[in-house]
Parts: sequence; structure tokens; C-alpha cells
Amino acid sequence: MATNIRINSYIPITDVEGVGTRFAIWVQGCSLHCKGCANSHMWDKESGTIYNTDDLINLIKSYKDRVEGVTFLGGEPLEQIEAVTEISKAVQSFGLSVIVFTGYEYKNLEHRADFQELIKYVDILIDGRYEEDKTDYSRPWVGSSNQNYYFLSGRYEKSVIEEYKNKIEVRISPDNKVVLTGMGDFSELMEVMR
Repeated sequence: MATNIRINSYIPITDVEGVGTRFAIWVQGCSLHCKGCANSHMWDKESGTIYNTDDLINLIKSYKDRVEGVTFLGGEPLEQIEAVTEISKAVQSFGLSVIVFTGYEYKNLEHRADFQELIKYVDILIDGRYEEDKTDYSRPWVGSSNQNYYFLSGRYEKSVIEEYKNKIEVRISPDNKVVLTGMGDFSELMEVMR
């Protein structure tokens, strides 16, 4: 049964949000409010755009021959866990992988039935809040040293972390706004772009 999901944005083809080329979805809304968060504009639970999950699944399916998988970022994907689970289950059924980022800690989620249902369809879960005083860009896709990778299926080996480095993609939207995605020192890049 289709539900709705509120998202901030999506990029159908990106090479900086996980293993391989991915369809990235930034979920709107987050209660964690990590100090120094690069996506604080995604905290508001009333902003963003509401999508029917079936429509989003069909959109992802139209890219299935061009991407390796889907990555959920935020905002906080687990605050819309039902919709994220529904989409994850569907995209896995047509052969794509799923990566989910969450600021919540895995050890504090294990008892939740809805979380156990979600992780049936997740290949890599990356947990932990962004902690400004632990900023560290030496590992791919994460911004602070406290964050952890969980390989939940046999699809990827832990060694994949060593194959990737953090990168930033710069895009210019149709309305001439500069959009930066990926992980790294955005402030340094902004200085260069001035």
C-alpha cells in the first residue's frame, strides 16, 4: 500500500553518495539538530515536497539501468521509516542496492520492529550523529569520526570503504543556483568559488 514521503530533494544520478552511481534522496525533517549540520535547512518537518511512494518508486525504476542503487540521506530517513522501508523493499526487488544514513545509533534501534523490517532491505547502514568536534573527512561519505558503517547483506564487503574517497559534486540548477552534494570541506570550496 502506497504511503507518502516528504523529501527535500533528489538527484537521480550521482557518484558521491555511496557505492557506485546512485539515486540519492534527501528526506525532509529531522529532530536531532546536530550542531554544525550541513543540512539544517532539512530539519523543518513541514517543508519539502510530498511524494506518493509509488510515484517515487516508478521514477527510481526508470533509472534502474543507470544506477547501482538508492541512498537515503537527510534530514533523518528513520523519521519516515515506513515510507523508506516501502521504497527500499521495492528497489531491492528490481535489483538495486540500498544505503541509509541515520543520525540515530544502531544499538538504540535494534529493539524496534519497524527498524528490523527496514534493515531487511538495506545493504549498508551508516549511523551516528554528525559531531562537529569530531569532524573527519578521511573516510568516505561521513563527516565525523564517531559514525559507523554496518554491512547488512552480502552485497558489499567492508573493504569497499577503502575503495572510495570523499568527493563533492557541483551542479547548477535550471534556476542558476549552485548545488553542492557529497562530503568534504564545503567551506573551503565556497572560498574558492567566491
